[in-house]
Amino acid sequence: MVGAMVSFTAMAVAGRELAGTLDTFEIMMYRSFIGVIIVLSVATIYGKRGEISANRLGLHTIRNIFHFTGQNLWFYALIYIPLSQLFAFEFTNPLWIAILAPFFLGEVMTRTRILAFALGFIGVLIVARPESAPITFATFAAATCALMFAFTTICTKHLGKTEPTMSILFWLTVIQGILGIVCAGYDGDIAIPPAHLLHWVAIVGFGGLLAHYCITTALKIAPASIVAPLEFLRLPLIAVVGFILYDEPLLATVFIGAIIVFGANALNIREENRANKRRAAQT
Repeated sequence: MVGAMVSFTAMAVAGRELAGTLDTFEIMMYRSFIGVIIVLSVATIYGKRGEISANRLGLHTIRNIFHFTGQNLWFYALIYIPLSQLFAFEFTNPLWIAILAPFFLGEVMTRTRILAFALGFIGVLIVARPESAPITFATFAAATCALMFAFTTICTKHLGKTEPTMSILFWLTVIQGILGIVCAGYDGDIAIPPAHLLHWVAIVGFGGLLAHYCITTALKIAPASIVAPLEFLRLPLIAVVGFILYDEPLLATVFIGAIIVFGANALNIREENRANKRRAAQT
């Protein structure tokens, strides 16, 4: 989880450093190119090229349209709002999954899930501060990217039933690379990053894959009830980074709202663990 925190933070800083030269579509395009190279290299080294197939290509495409949209909104938002505020919005992702799962995964809607979502919404309102700060498109983008990532996770759960991880990662990078080329090149002008920014491009490309690998590994070692709270340590880390590098204020409302969102997530995780224990006892 320390690796995930550092990777996400580095990717956020790299995205902001690139924003003056590359638009979000171009950042995603170059990130996907690097991702394709990494995935194919790893698949070749470990003899897993055979796991890559075009099975369920339609669902792969839908998944990556959601992820591409969410990631572009994320990169856009990090340019215009404080990094700590963006990360606080992103933490609502598990709550969106909890409320959407009954409709798309056949899970049961419970009062706890509804309560957790309501608490999370209150936390978001505190973070966004609509009573004292105008709601801009950047704020909307930060809030919406979490919803897009939730749909991405739901699609991943469906794909994970039949598709190997290597195949999912391969189509993640390839499809988003194609989307990046189309969206970045629609105006006939794709910017080439100058040499002094190439290291930031590399950090964006490596950071995302490394972060998700670290979280996946952490979930294999420890239960979600332990891993999820550790992920919230990203907030104070990115707040300090934003303060040091970009003179961003350390707003109490961001931390208060994030704590409420964290509490909502913890409530939902606790209820899910209890449900799992009851199912295990019945079997």
